Amino acid sequence: MSVVPTYPTLRYLRTRTARASPIFTSSLKVSILGFRAPNSLVFSRKFDGIRGPMIRALSPEGSLRELDDSPVSVELAPICSEAQFDRVVAEAQQLRQSFVVVWMASWCRKCIYLKPKLKKLAAEYYPRLLFYSVDVNSVPHKLVARAEVTKMPTIQLWKDGKKQAEVIGGHGKAYLVINEVRAMIETDDST
Repeated sequence: MSVVPTYPTLRYLRTRTARASPIFTSSLKVSILGFRAPNSLVFSRKFDGIRGPMIRALSPEGSLRELDDSPVSVELAPICSEAQFDRVVAEAQQLRQSFVVVWMASWCRKCIYLKPKLKKLAAEYYPRLLFYSVDVNSVPHKLVARAEVTKMPTIQLWKDGKKQAEVIGGHGKAYLVINEVRAMIETDDST
């Protein structure tokens, strides 16, 4: 048996001798893990059921691609200064667009846990609603006080240069916080 490298994430295994076995044939077999156990030629039938869709999801470059073009997650654009925050507010006001600001701290465990879920939520509303993040330890306290942030994480919806609504995410489960943020956004869309 020889290993034939193709994509960096997949390797095909090919036998040198043809065996007449219902479990293993001389056709190509896939090892997703990138390694094979010596003397192990048995592949699970359960694996054969999921292998087909997984291989069809591969791009020519060898990485997995999405079936549609929408992103799975979007990075929260960082705001690092008061001037940058003012620019974001002015641009959104000029475009008559709402935006979401996530106020967090690098030491806050709930903020760290919530961030990937907020990235996924940002992908749902991308590009009509942009999400920004502010690390309260790296911006002047004047900006934090201006936004009336008292607890972290705080997720605020801004429109027309003013804070319209906020969700304080330091309580409960992350999915409940995400649901509250989604409801806050949907309420703004309906008005």
